[in-house]
Amino acid sequence: MKITHSKNFTPAKAWEALDIANFDGTSVRLHWTDQPYKWHINDGQEVFAVLDGVVEMHYREAGEVKKAMLQCGDIFYASIGTEHVAHPQGTARVLVIEKEDSV
Repeated sequence: MKITHSKNFTPAKAWEALDIANFDGTSVRLHWTDQPYKWHINDGQEVFAVLDGVVEMHYREAGEVKKAMLQCGDIFYASIGTEHVAHPQGTARVLVIEKEDSV
């Protein structure tokens, strides 16, 4: 059993993560960031939940870049092959569930 208070997690650099759980090759990680990530396609599906802050998610759909503003409590689901990049608006904490060792 473990309780994590996400608001208390502030690592030394952007996108560092705290491992919450790993089951059957799926990782659950808490990330803190104040910097954009990089355009990427995961090795599988990804669930990206904003726990604190605001994140503008950029993603490509049929070759066109689209954007969604994610508030605290919002969840972005990247299906297999979805190219995307997160742009926090200030500091943000996000819970990411994805295949272990994904990009």
